[in-house]
Amino acid sequence: MKVALYVCRVGEGWSMILSLDIRVDVAWWLEGGSGRHVLRWLLLDKALPLSQASWLVEHFEMERGMDQWGQHEWQSYLARKLDMYELASGETEARKGIAGKAGSAAARGALVGGMPEPYPAVQWAQLERDAALLAERISGRQLLAAEAEALLADTAQPPREWRAAAQLARLHGRLSITAALEGPATRRQHAWLGRARSAPRCHRCGSGARQRVPCAACGLAACAYCEACLALGRSRACALLLRSAAQGAVPRRGEAPRGTALAPTGGGLARWGLSAAQSAAAAAALAFLARPPAGDGPGRFLLWAVTGAGKTEMIFPLLQHTLDRGGRALVATPRRDVVLELAPRLAKAFPDTSLATLYGGSDERWKDAQLTLATTHQLMRFYQGFDLVIIDELDAFPYHNDPMLAHAAASSCKPEGNFVYLSATPPARLQREAAQGKLTHAKVPVRFHRHPLPVPRLIKMVTVAECIKKRNLPSALRTNIQISLKRDAQVFVFVTRIAQIEAFVNLMRRTFPGIYIEGTSSQDPDRASKVIAFRERKIRLLVTTTILERGVTIPRSDVFILDADNGLFDEASLVQMAGRAGRSMDDPAGRVVFASSRRTRSQVKAVAQIRKMNTIARRKGYLHPPSKT
Repeated sequence: MKVALYVCRVGEGWSMILSLDIRVDVAWWLEGGSGRHVLRWLLLDKALPLSQASWLVEHFEMERGMDQWGQHEWQSYLARKLDMYELASGETEARKGIAGKAGSAAARGALVGGMPEPYPAVQWAQLERDAALLAERISGRQLLAAEAEALLADTAQPPREWRAAAQLARLHGRLSITAALEGPATRRQHAWLGRARSAPRCHRCGSGARQRVPCAACGLAACAYCEACLALGRSRACALLLRSAAQGAVPRRGEAPRGTALAPTGGGLARWGLSAAQSAAAAAALAFLARPPAGDGPGRFLLWAVTGAGKTEMIFPLLQHTLDRGGRALVATPRRDVVLELAPRLAKAFPDTSLATLYGGSDERWKDAQLTLATTHQLMRFYQGFDLVIIDELDAFPYHNDPMLAHAAASSCKPEGNFVYLSATPPARLQREAAQGKLTHAKVPVRFHRHPLPVPRLIKMVTVAECIKKRNLPSALRTNIQISLKRDAQVFVFVTRIAQIEAFVNLMRRTFPGIYIEGTSSQDPDRASKVIAFRERKIRLLVTTTILERGVTIPRSDVFILDADNGLFDEASLVQMAGRAGRSMDDPAGRVVFASSRRTRSQVKAVAQIRKMNTIARRKGYLHPPSKT
């Protein structure tokens, strides 16, 4: 994409501005649209690649004598800066390899002379309305040009000239216009790194864009693009990215709310029917949301709740608090199936609140709503749009250890908004921050039925591979599984490798004849139906992988984790798998077995974490008193 580029002298300084429609800027600055006195105005280029124009604007600095510059001096300035860009971006090098490609100076041509026509005055009032509509629709979002067009096409009366409307919205300060990728760092900027050139970063997802190709849209020989977020549309160095201007935060404590503000303690919790442990944690989170902003970016609160504690119910008061104050709230989760499960629950809890449900293929992609429920990938289309961002299962795939999704989440929250992280197994970094007092948090150490978490037993056994090879189960494992089957439990058996499932299922069937046994994994097209059959007790023993370590609740279940010493099973996954047991009211104890040839640090820490939560629950009086015999 190509844009116009100009400079203007207003007040005490010079500004460099890019334009999607130069007629709008002429009318704004020179025909009285801005209401400001313009001392000088000069068009530098009518059709400059957006990547170059955006970089020039970002790196523009006033130089001595600019007030006396004529066209020749501005021509020299532009040529010098573009040479720096092309060297840093790899354009100079790329041009050498293209036969017959003109050099940068020849391709650039001379400085544009004359004055462009202004936007027609008779159409200005309509353009103002279109600009206001566009800014309102893009509020809280960041969109590529094609996405903006799709969003506006979903509007009852879309702007007739949306690029002109976008430019006017930008001049009003309601929109920012930039290239989808940041420009390259100059040699001086990254000399301390000891390298000549660094990859430009994608503004949308934060990833480095190392691929460069010749581009017909902008005419450059080395136009970079981002591979990381390609599934959401191609983010290129010359692609237009429209970003909403920063939105103000909702009123804080002591300010007049737009709705009826929720009290940060008991009164606002009564309607949700929370347990004592849930209420204490929710009250702590509400008090955090009601605090004055620290002024150093969004606040962060960790809700550390054991598996089966009822995390969803605990976020309802937090959402209500934000919505009642006129704010916008987002609930993000890594997995689409969780989004589909939560959608009806949120709709029931907040029947009078507009709700948008976003995932790949959702037909509500452009819906404006007070409450948004989305997969974490969908957050890349938002920018400083939410007062409250709740990240569910932040330790789960694909969010965990994915800088791209973390960047998207960080970008979606208003600067004075708040993050609430939900997890039964927070990443080690957050656990350390919580222990050091750097991260405000609350723990929910007990499940809704107020019974202790099942503590895993550790038994010694050879590897699953050895069992398959010898076609025999160790007696300790066989005995423990028989105990679970005799007590009429549903049995999870977790293994590390998908390739082992079929052979191990056959071994289990020979060992336990008459018991309906199946296996499933992420590659199984029948996984959903098998889980349903397992829940309905048509399947009694299910061999699986960590694909079922979370998000699946089976009444009266026991858990066996084989090869528990394998590096694929870290502390978090062991705790999550163990959390499948003991979740039902009629069988709160459950049984959990870690089976391995050796005891590992991850096993020890997982058991310690479970014991610690039980200790906290007991100390705080959350557990049912022991029954008297």
